[in-house]
Amino acid sequence: MLRKAYSINRILLAAFLLAALLPVTVLSWRSFTTARESLETEIRRDLQARATATAAEIDRMMFERLQNVSSWSKLEIMQEMRVGDVDKRLSRFLAESKASYGGVYVELDAVDAHDRIIASSEPGRNGQRMLLGGDEQGIALTQGDTRVGRLIVDRLPLSAKIPGVVEGQNGGTLYAMLDWNQVRQILDEASVNGSTAALLDRDGQLLAATPGWVPIDETRRITAVAVSRGFENFPGFGWQVALEQSRAVALKPVRKMARTFAVLLLVSIALAALVAIPISASIVRPLARLTWFARTFISEQRMAPPPAGGPAEVRELSTAFGQMIHDLERLKENLTRAAKLAVVGEMAAAMTHEVRTPLGILRSSAQLLLREPGLSAEGREVCGFIISETERMNRLVTTLLDCARARPPELKPANVAELAAQSIAMLKPQAMKKNIALELHLDDNDATVLCDPEQITQVLLNLLLNALQILPENSRVEISTRRETDHLVIEIADDGPGIAPELRERVFDPFFTQRNGGIGLGLTVVRQIAVAHRGNIIADKSALGGALFRVTLPLDNSP
Repeated sequence: MLRKAYSINRILLAAFLLAALLPVTVLSWRSFTTARESLETEIRRDLQARATATAAEIDRMMFERLQNVSSWSKLEIMQEMRVGDVDKRLSRFLAESKASYGGVYVELDAVDAHDRIIASSEPGRNGQRMLLGGDEQGIALTQGDTRVGRLIVDRLPLSAKIPGVVEGQNGGTLYAMLDWNQVRQILDEASVNGSTAALLDRDGQLLAATPGWVPIDETRRITAVAVSRGFENFPGFGWQVALEQSRAVALKPVRKMARTFAVLLLVSIALAALVAIPISASIVRPLARLTWFARTFISEQRMAPPPAGGPAEVRELSTAFGQMIHDLERLKENLTRAAKLAVVGEMAAAMTHEVRTPLGILRSSAQLLLREPGLSAEGREVCGFIISETERMNRLVTTLLDCARARPPELKPANVAELAAQSIAMLKPQAMKKNIALELHLDDNDATVLCDPEQITQVLLNLLLNALQILPENSRVEISTRRETDHLVIEIADDGPGIAPELRERVFDPFFTQRNGGIGLGLTVVRQIAVAHRGNIIADKSALGGALFRVTLPLDNSP
């Protein structure tokens, strides 16, 4: 009897654990792993975004400093070196230039061909020799007519040749000692939430780092590296910005949750063992039914309540299962709602972007009107109101992330060639500012299709605006249409820099952009409209050497 009772207790305990604790354990573990992966992904994404922004900020700062040195070296006042800066005009200029930048430069020196300092922002340096020896490390690069010397302690020498009176003559060299703490300050600003940052050269040698930085360790730290991409016409030096955050610190909330789950599971196991032994004889049958329910619930996904009956403990367990089913259903609804909100948010962002297009046209039109010489004072005031209000609306519209639904196209016959001509007419003032030629090439066939004219105009405006914003001056954009067997093909081609082959599909992803100031939604909206018309859009290389966007619309768009 004792042996039989012991066997019943073991069976009861095992059944209870399998029926009650196993699903909870699986769900808890899945919740823990999902939370850990999601948190790590978000942290890595945040680190990558901050690393990219920091690299861009360092590129911008270096570009500005190199521009300073290059422009100063060509000033007429630099020719004071020929007379030894006898009236100290050049020295005063250097001192004032240093002071105007508020600590960006440690020292500015004008040095003759024999490395003797003729003028300096530091009066005591005049007449001394320019020595750049010492604890040098890392950098030795040339950019245009400027040179970046090797890092000396906390100073980075930037230099540019001073042109002589006779072409080809060495008029000396202008040195600007950049305070390297400017770079460290940028790294410090990127080091938030316990992360550390470092600047590495193209060979991986350390140039600057925040306190606590250690070499990249993927096992113990979450890392992100961004490579310098340059700024405007400055290609950059190929430096790398690395950000790291300790996994132990970053994932501490998840580990705390795991410990809580573990304690709860241990407590549940202990209680199950204590309850199962004394009441095994009276709950075998209802427990068996409950065990069967628990075994089949996950696979069959039944919404029926768990079986009732048996002792209070079993009834309580049945109630607990019912609550768990309810919680699971509520969790499922929450996940579904979150997915819908994500879609709504994306569409709202797309709508927000599209509002900016007419606002931009209004602003450009008002700016164009302001150039009219015969415009009255009242007209200029109204134009000013238009410009200020469109800028205000442009800021406000970014906050519009309310619920949104994509408007289905209202199909009716429309001549795409006429829509293209109207789009070119609307954007012609913007094209004229950069001397960009907008050309329309049509075949002899009819370009009428069943479509939503407003949405197709939106497609054309988006593609043309993208080209106008990216292309340099004196460029060319061609719009052409042609009929094929069962489609109308619209092509927008330019002679600009084009799109890399590996990016031709990604350009349609939401929030993917390579243009400063863009939000990466224009092409996403274009594809949505094309797909809604049962058509398509692809990016390719144009015959002009730049980018090509090919939109296809079915000639018969009936459902």
